Amino acid sequence: MPDKHISSQFDSELTSISSQVLEMGGLVETQIQKAIFALSQMDLDAANEVSVTESQVNAMELDIDRHLSSIIARRQPAAGDLRLLMAISKTTANLERVGDEAEKMARMVRSIIESGSPRNLPSIELRYAANLASGLLNKALDAFARLDVNAALAILKEDDLIDQEFDNFVRILVTYMMEDPRMISPSLDLLFLAKAIERIGDHAKNIAEFIIYVVKGEDVRHTSIEKIESVIQ
Repeated sequence: MPDKHISSQFDSELTSISSQVLEMGGLVETQIQKAIFALSQMDLDAANEVSVTESQVNAMELDIDRHLSSIIARRQPAAGDLRLLMAISKTTANLERVGDEAEKMARMVRSIIESGSPRNLPSIELRYAANLASGLLNKALDAFARLDVNAALAILKEDDLIDQEFDNFVRILVTYMMEDPRMISPSLDLLFLAKAIERIGDHAKNIAEFIIYVVKGEDVRHTSIEKIESVIQ
């Protein structure tokens, strides 16, 4: 959190809205975990629960946006405070999109279940990637709570692992479809599911970049890891 202000009420407002973001993040993490469970167990009820939670996530995004607009209009923040509020806005948008990706995962699981496809689809690697992405989001939220730039840098590096898992899974899936053409349709559902997982990792990476922006005042999007390391040092 930025330095203390003369106005303790402003400090309280910044703390409150940051807490709202973390609460929203916790709800989105629950969505992802339910989607992973639905995938591992081919559980229709768990998949449906993900979609129900989506409306709560959307409502929280709107509430945080209203709170942000009110703070900016009343306080006219500058420097670090303005960067923090901008980062909160972008983080909230990314969390909402993570919720969308979790809902997409659940939708693909429902499609596989309703198509009557066998349970021996190649989903073990996918569950591993999903847990990686979920863990990355958790680390991003923790780094956001502490405004920890070193943790943010570690997240940027770790995102490459999820990209590698996605590429590996695509190769496995192509082989699987070639061996049994009847599995093309459910395999395509898994492919879309894999892409949703990759995007969750991308959104966690975005949040990490916003943390560095808040603390260092440097926009590190579309920047090499080497350059980001020099910014942090």
